[in-house]
Amino acid sequence: MKLGRAALGLLLLAPLAVRAVEPISLGLALAGVLTGYISYPRLYCLFAECCSPKRSLSREALQKDLDSKLFGQHLAKKVILNALSGFISNPKPKKPLTLSLHGWTGTGKNFVSKIIAENIYEGGLNSDYVHLFVATLHFPHISNITLYKDQLQSWIRGNVSACARSIFIFDEMDKMHAGLIDAIKPYLDYYDNLDGVSYQKAIFIFLSNAGAERITDVALDFWRSGKQREEIKLKDMEHALSVSAFNNKNSGFWHSSLIDRNLIDYFVPFLPLEYKHLKMCIRVEMQSRGYEVDEDIVSRVAEEMTFFPKEERVFSDKGCKTVFTKLDYYYDD
Repeated sequence: MKLGRAALGLLLLAPLAVRAVEPISLGLALAGVLTGYISYPRLYCLFAECCSPKRSLSREALQKDLDSKLFGQHLAKKVILNALSGFISNPKPKKPLTLSLHGWTGTGKNFVSKIIAENIYEGGLNSDYVHLFVATLHFPHISNITLYKDQLQSWIRGNVSACARSIFIFDEMDKMHAGLIDAIKPYLDYYDNLDGVSYQKAIFIFLSNAGAERITDVALDFWRSGKQREEIKLKDMEHALSVSAFNNKNSGFWHSSLIDRNLIDYFVPFLPLEYKHLKMCIRVEMQSRGYEVDEDIVSRVAEEMTFFPKEERVFSDKGCKTVFTKLDYYYDD
């Protein structure tokens, strides 16, 4: 419980209680208010973040966030918008929603996870119902893989028991020990419940660099053919992404039953970013810091970035990830 907001709620709900002069009377009054407060979830949720399996999602708000904050990713925008809004609006999904986001660093995978979390829970990534696992931080030692599997199952089971609409984000899937992620396979499958717990309303998001080479090859082929990147279709690379992740020995999805049993709903490609997309990122970052957009600084920061292939210099090799630190140079007090 978020005590500050809960305490505020108690004060608002019990203005008469403070008038009591006898300590016992005051205690009984507050106890009665607290009992009523806890007994009415809707009232409680006015003052503390709550989980509800019937939580609504504003498709318009999600689309606005994606359009204004995510650049150069027409495929990701379309898939995320349709998959998430459709899933949340479905009162009886057959299985949890599982999204696997693929692409180079700085293309927007983590940022999309943040947008999703913020559109479902007020606390976003800091919500009690959003859980982030980073492979190199939470599962560093291959010798402990059996322990990690047990901990992972226990953690997911416990959190979904507490909140059916839990969100689990697994970052650095390309660095996760092979076989570990298969521990959660039962929770992603088509079961009404397992040992009395239903996982059908949960959301699982996997982030990985695996398959980025394939994504780049397709994007570069389109560019060299004089085609617009917006002409790239999901069918041009989704199957290749799943195969790439499945066959990559350095990937947490290597020969994973999650792929073999078709439990990943969408493999979402994040395209490498071009010069114009970096400028869009820089403008938004300037505005978020309260600065007026200075096009001269925008161009200078974008031109400091490195691009590939070496001869054609089409795509940024770090996406938008380092433009924010480069901006600090121009606004260093």
